[in-house]
Amino acid sequence: MFLSPRTVIVSGLGLALIAGLVLTAFKDDPIPVDIAQVARGELSVTVNADGETRVRERYDVTAPITGTLLRMPLDVGDPVVAGETIVARIEPATAPLLDARSRAEALAVLHDAEAQIAFASAEIARTEANVTYARSQLKRAKALVGSGAVTITRVEDAANLLAISEAENVSAQARMSMALAAKERAQAVLQDPEIGAATGVCCVQLPAPSDGVILTQVNVSSRPVLAGENLAVVGDPRDLEIVADILSSDATRLRVGADVILERWGGAKALKGVVRRIEPTARTVVSALGIEEQRVDLLIDITSPTQEWASLGHGFSVFVRVVEWQADDTLLIPLSAVFQSDQGWFTFLVTEDFIAVRTPIELAQRDGRMAIVAVGLSAGDRVVTHPPDTLRDGSKVAERERF
Repeated sequence: MFLSPRTVIVSGLGLALIAGLVLTAFKDDPIPVDIAQVARGELSVTVNADGETRVRERYDVTAPITGTLLRMPLDVGDPVVAGETIVARIEPATAPLLDARSRAEALAVLHDAEAQIAFASAEIARTEANVTYARSQLKRAKALVGSGAVTITRVEDAANLLAISEAENVSAQARMSMALAAKERAQAVLQDPEIGAATGVCCVQLPAPSDGVILTQVNVSSRPVLAGENLAVVGDPRDLEIVADILSSDATRLRVGADVILERWGGAKALKGVVRRIEPTARTVVSALGIEEQRVDLLIDITSPTQEWASLGHGFSVFVRVVEWQADDTLLIPLSAVFQSDQGWFTFLVTEDFIAVRTPIELAQRDGRMAIVAVGLSAGDRVVTHPPDTLRDGSKVAERERF
């Protein structure tokens, strides 16, 4: 079919007009966006971490001897007075039961001790007889020396014999004491443990080492314990501190004396604190993702009035925000309004005609929500937050609330 040149020209102009109208319609259709205003305000850069309260001075109550711990007389939270309140009672350990071989050995030791007693008794009788004879000989010699019947040497020999006899008697008495002690030791080994416990001392009483309350108890029931085993912890719940573990890389940016904001502790109002100590040694901790991290303990003192946090106790959870950097009057932009490319940071600046202009900016300090604008914007400028992928430089926009 042959078309005249006039028809072709008219048809082409019509198609071009329709295409232009369509493009114009799409071009003029504004993109709905959220708009925020750049304003001056306060910004704090913080290091955040989960923390835990704990009593600053904690005293462990440990078992001084091996024995049986009686049921704990107090419960967790009960008040104690240093040196007066009894925290725990321990009965000394009883002798273990003997097997057949050990009992036979103990019986042999007992029989040996009894034989030693009999021998010592005979020795005592012999030495006492010698002492009696030596004393009479000395008395007779002294009576005869005056008449010249005996010499002085004879008197001296009698005196020496008496001294030797008396020494032998003392030695025999000592052997008797040793034999009696050996017998008692053997009888103690053979004694029934239950009888020994019934006739022994009641218990060792452990008083509270400090004023405060019982913070923790390992076990309230009666049980065997070893010397040095921990039984309870005593402390004053009014003397609290907060410990939070942070990454060692974050710890290098903090300082002692930094302000701390304490949140999520259960009260309606955030508490204030101050960093008292940054531990000098880090430790390796495996995160929930299985990554090894070097973490450091941060010790924080609560500076808010005590009545504001009186309900806090030992081991309570707290969210910690340590102030790393703070400024009172800075130009702030929401982080949701900035994006980064190879050329740096950018934002979409909204003009008075609601045209989005891709604008380069420079950022300084920032926290998790806001950033400081160093160059590129002024107070009162409007920017697009959460810009959609369809937004381009020069696109017409409309605020979502007004769209």
